[in-house]
Amino acid sequence: MKAQTAKAKHTAAPLKKHVKLGELAATAISGNDISSSVLYVSALAIIFAGQYAWITLLIVALVLFLFRKIYGEVVGALPLNGGAYNALLNTTSKRMASMAATLTLLSYMATAVISANEAIHYLFSLFGIHDNFIILLATTGLLALFAGLAIMGIKESAKVAITIFLFHLTTMSILIAGLIVYVAKHGLDTFWENWHQPPRHGQLLLAIFFGFAASMLGISGFESSANFVEEQKPGVFPKTLRNMWIVVSILNPLMAFLALAAIPMDQVDENTLLIQLARIADGEWLPVMVSIDAFLVLSGAVLTSYVGVSGLLERMTLDRILPNYFLKKNKRGASYRIILLFFFLSTSVLWLTKGKVTTLAGVYTISFLSVMLLFVIGNILLKVKRKHLPRPEVAPWLGIIVAFMAVTLALIGNALMPDPNLPQPNHAKGWTNLKIFFIYFIPALTFVMIMLNRTLLLKFLLAILQTIFEPIREFFLKLHKGINRLIDDINSQEFVFFTKGKSIANLNKAMLYIRDNEHTRKVKIVKVVRPGEKVPEELLQYIKFLDEEYPEIDIEFVPVEGEFGPELIRELSEKWNIPINFMFIGSPDEKFPYRLEELGGVRLIM
Repeated sequence: MKAQTAKAKHTAAPLKKHVKLGELAATAISGNDISSSVLYVSALAIIFAGQYAWITLLIVALVLFLFRKIYGEVVGALPLNGGAYNALLNTTSKRMASMAATLTLLSYMATAVISANEAIHYLFSLFGIHDNFIILLATTGLLALFAGLAIMGIKESAKVAITIFLFHLTTMSILIAGLIVYVAKHGLDTFWENWHQPPRHGQLLLAIFFGFAASMLGISGFESSANFVEEQKPGVFPKTLRNMWIVVSILNPLMAFLALAAIPMDQVDENTLLIQLARIADGEWLPVMVSIDAFLVLSGAVLTSYVGVSGLLERMTLDRILPNYFLKKNKRGASYRIILLFFFLSTSVLWLTKGKVTTLAGVYTISFLSVMLLFVIGNILLKVKRKHLPRPEVAPWLGIIVAFMAVTLALIGNALMPDPNLPQPNHAKGWTNLKIFFIYFIPALTFVMIMLNRTLLLKFLLAILQTIFEPIREFFLKLHKGINRLIDDINSQEFVFFTKGKSIANLNKAMLYIRDNEHTRKVKIVKVVRPGEKVPEELLQYIKFLDEEYPEIDIEFVPVEGEFGPELIRELSEKWNIPINFMFIGSPDEKFPYRLEELGGVRLIM
């Protein structure tokens, strides 16, 4: 009952009204991430595929079309936040799903850091600021700004995302229009010169292969919509997939084609290709507009990361993979603890890498492609294991197989990616990507696995502690029993007090002395009477009173016929096995017939 109550406390969100996103808002949040790829993927495709870059980007658009059906079927059948994690959770095991979640988390983390850092670089390039420390501070501030925006709630995040998305599409439309005008004026001479250049890597197929592998980065962010599907109105999710596919299929190949028609391949700037093109299309205000757009849309990709990771980690927490602590929401319905955790992780990565975000490229590429691959696997398992589950659309088997092979080839291509800066083929770049990926992936997966198996690990810890401390515990138990036994032995010794029975005050003084000075639980009070003499009734009353007054001491009254003296004392000592020095008498008066030393060691008690 306690666990259920605690869970109810966390999950009972204080939302007054749950806001659902429409088509434009949902498309903008996820679209900022995927559409921002035009800022770097065209240049990347040209570097690896050369004149065939626009072809590789068209192939990527075809692969993305297949993924529309795959995502539509899986999320349509399982319309819950979590994306690939949710798909595998409902078709395989929590461990497999947790691996997908870890990859998705790494992808979002890399997206946030790279996008924020590149956004600041674009913005500061307008002012000629290149100091790395200042850029790091500004990037941290940008991450904090969008963390605050995400904490304000999905509605406010959507408004900002829509503004950025529309401005980005407007800017790209103007740039494309300007480039079309430029190419119309100057012809396709530059394009044909580039087209007749020798293929990159010496072979046509290798150029297309590595270009395709690099171009697959152009669809990063496509999975984001699946991670916050619960925040979307019914029927919106497939529309977001369609809209993102249209944007990417037009922007990326067209931008690469126009770049090849406007700039010789050896002059392509990997980092600022679009600003180069803007200077060609219009050398005055358009480069500034493109720089501002780059800053905004890359910032929008940061916001997408916050929204997507919130949906993912909240789902994982509800499934008890992460602590219930992260389910706490604010009045706007935002899981602010998840957002703050993601901000802390992203900021720490930023400063650990000292702003050299290219070191995160391997994490970004491999984790994103792995998530796409796992989503395909989730779709296959959904068809096999959950074939009777209702779904609004069904992905064809041929499309699934082609998508699986395409993503697998992209992963292999990134693992074998040659370094474009070296004159001879060198695959160190690909292996470096893999190494950096595992540096981040293994600790993250280890943490998730620890949380997933925390009950088993705690039991194992208890077993270890028991193995270590059980011998010590047994030793102390034995010691405890031995000490108690010794105490019992000490307290088992009986004492004797010879009373005249005339005063309860004297009897009480004797008992007080024995209680405060001797270790015993039993006292014999002896009254020596002559033959035929009766014990005074008041003495019996006194003994009864003392027995109640001293419950910790067992008082036994023993009347003894005879004459009090040394012989009687020795006789009683032998009979009861009580040493004479454990026998007490009151102070004798001048009429007492014996000297104290004649009594054999009897002690005076008062």
